[in-house]
Amino acid sequence: MLKMSLPLRLQLSLVIVVGAALLKYHAWSNLCVYGAIALLWACLLRVPLRKLGGLLGTELIFLSLVALPLGWERASFLLVRSLICLLTMNSFLLTLPPHSFGIALKGLPIPAVFKENLLLAAQYLEILLSEVARMQRSAQLRGLNGAAGWLRYASAAMIGALYLRTLERAERVYAAMITRGYRGQLPMDSTLKPKERLTLLGAVSTATCLTFSSYFQF
Repeated sequence: MLKMSLPLRLQLSLVIVVGAALLKYHAWSNLCVYGAIALLWACLLRVPLRKLGGLLGTELIFLSLVALPLGWERASFLLVRSLICLLTMNSFLLTLPPHSFGIALKGLPIPAVFKENLLLAAQYLEILLSEVARMQRSAQLRGLNGAAGWLRYASAAMIGALYLRTLERAERVYAAMITRGYRGQLPMDSTLKPKERLTLLGAVSTATCLTFSSYFQF
């Protein structure tokens, strides 16, 4: 995996995503450059291809249902641009170590309250996903193997049990945070190193030039 601080990795990912999202419609040449950058980013982070492929496939199915009514020509550009943005952010998220989302948020120039809400939401999402994984293992131990077995097992009663278990565990986590001194604010002040600032400045400059050039093509 690329040896780079988590705040810088997040900021570089956001630079790629924002730059690609702001491209002028039908600027295919600029979009191809962003696609190459996104692929290079995924290779540098060494993303597990099976997880990445499954996640991108699910997301693109949903996006296709939204974009195709806009017309094939417009939808194709939007889908490719969305694929590049999803590839970049999924590469970052899939290589993020457990319980380190707060560290990645440190360097973002956003209000501290927003950072805290994102961090707590990510924490509770991890709790929910871990409870789902535990229930899936429990279903397999009861002989319900495969996707069809899991769908039968995840009835309305099981969804309610999942909610209660997640809520109970979230309350335990919050109580542990209070015991360790949490008072509504998280210590998330951090600054990038000089070399990291230079790297980020170069990435922002490149993305700015690439995006703005799409509006001046003839």
